[in-house]
Amino acid sequence: MRILLVAPQPFYQERGTPIAIRMLVETLCGQGHAVDVLTYHEGMDLEIEGMRILRTPRVPGVRNIPIGISWQKLLCDCLLCGKLLALALTRRYDVIHAVEESVFPAVFLRPLSRTRVVYDMDSMLGDQLVAKWRLLRPLARVLRAVERATIRRVDAVFAVCPDIATHVSAEAPGVPVFLIEDVALPSQAAAGRAQRLRESLGIRGILALYVGNLQRYQGVEQLVRGMALIPPGSPLTLVLIGGSPGDIARLRAVVKKLQLEGRVLLLGPRPLAHLADLLAQADVLVSPRWRGNNTPMKIYSYMQSGTAILATHIRSHTQVLDDECAHLVDTGPEGLAQGLLHISGDPGLRARLGAAARRRAIEHYSIDAFEEKVRSAYQTLEPREGRAGDAEEVRQ
Repeated sequence: MRILLVAPQPFYQERGTPIAIRMLVETLCGQGHAVDVLTYHEGMDLEIEGMRILRTPRVPGVRNIPIGISWQKLLCDCLLCGKLLALALTRRYDVIHAVEESVFPAVFLRPLSRTRVVYDMDSMLGDQLVAKWRLLRPLARVLRAVERATIRRVDAVFAVCPDIATHVSAEAPGVPVFLIEDVALPSQAAAGRAQRLRESLGIRGILALYVGNLQRYQGVEQLVRGMALIPPGSPLTLVLIGGSPGDIARLRAVVKKLQLEGRVLLLGPRPLAHLADLLAQADVLVSPRWRGNNTPMKIYSYMQSGTAILATHIRSHTQVLDDECAHLVDTGPEGLAQGLLHISGDPGLRARLGAAARRRAIEHYSIDAFEEKVRSAYQTLEPREGRAGDAEEVRQ
């Protein structure tokens, strides 16, 4: 099939959603589909057979578009809508695969383009807007109604986690819902050896590691404050990998204020190709997120590594993790501190949890399982009568 995948993010960048989009594109192209990716002006070009990247116009002064809602993202979304309109009216696609907020213009254009629309749903957007901007709280019902009406007009939903799949089934009973979770990132050939954390940082005791962005919803500041509750003599070092310069500076200020230099180390971003090696070096992998219901992509790589996981007891985590494969704790500094002390002092527990998590990742969250779920879902989206055309026509 000919697919227009609308990605309202910088593509490609080594961060959550763009990584997931890349895996989806590689899967679709590997299964014989032709995919045009409509995305922002910002991002690295990729060479994937069967894929073409179509970018919005470059905007002077708009660069380093942050994760989440921002004025830069809203401006780029407006340009994305304009280009989507032009493509929908002048080119022939079998499916518009709309990621996150791009579903709204895709559904609006559906009667004109006569193209099936798949909603790639990573979160409840209405709830996300209200959580970001409190001034929108009076409009919460309106936002949810708009989202509900949109869901009811798509041809299928790809839900990233069980909670979202359940939500869609309740809001739009007649819409097919496919549960297609993220997976552990496939191993890549590393460009150079990953940093030897223990040797380079002088760590002799237990190494607790967090990998990911450092935005507030991730709970990393609460994790740092939890370290301040652990006695200084404890043989535990927390290493944080990832984050934007602004978030790193914010957390460094917290570390300095709490006098945790030497016990909490911020290393900044590292190449994605080094991820598996870095995770394997740790004794404990931490996910301190304090709210949300969509499972962080890093959890699947955490599980694949076979290293023990400590995570907060929220739906973001418990849809995938339970007490058999992770040490689940309360959110907040106290719960995280108690959990770190407990798991760092019990090597047998760490070994059991790590082995169980790896088994579960292999059984349920492998790249093979992901590819089969995508294949099965797209088999239900056969081209409509009269929509077939010469493949070259789409590429003109």
